[in-house]
Amino acid sequence: ELEVAARSSNAVQARIRNAGFPVLKDFDTFDFSAVPSLNKPKVLELARGEWLNERTNACLIGAPGTGKTHVAIALGLAACRQGKRVRFVTAGALVTLLEEAQKRYTLDRLLGQLDRLDLLVCDELGYLSFSRGGAELLFQVFADRYERKSLLVTSNLAFSEWNQVFQGERMTAALL
Repeated sequence: ELEVAARSSNAVQARIRNAGFPVLKDFDTFDFSAVPSLNKPKVLELARGEWLNERTNACLIGAPGTGKTHVAIALGLAACRQGKRVRFVTAGALVTLLEEAQKRYTLDRLLGQLDRLDLLVCDELGYLSFSRGGAELLFQVFADRYERKSLLVTSNLAFSEWNQVFQGERMTAALL
């Protein structure tokens, strides 16, 4: 039994390492009282992971400094502990990866790697603007995950402002 627990613990640590979290932050260090508008029971329900099994998505929207990234990391860590494959990346870094893969003719391989993830955490959507091509690649990743795999997006932009990121109302409406 002890050996099985050690293997399980090693697997969790490997999943956490592979996720690429910038830092490890959990709910025990999050001050819910500092963000009274955040629905703590809903966040803790998300941490249980049923939404991942249902292949649905979540968006954390709010002003800078309200703890969106902290909550996203904590939800990602919870998913890793539940045996899920997770990747944490900023929207800007993801677009850069996609554009570089496209230039190297390895886009299909990268998309395949992203498709194997149970949860893709895309942090800071809306902080940087993208080229039209970059926005289209990001849209493709988001659209490909629809009802197949889960996506967690953090943004300082309200949904009504996402057309700034996706450069047009049609693509934004399709995404939402």
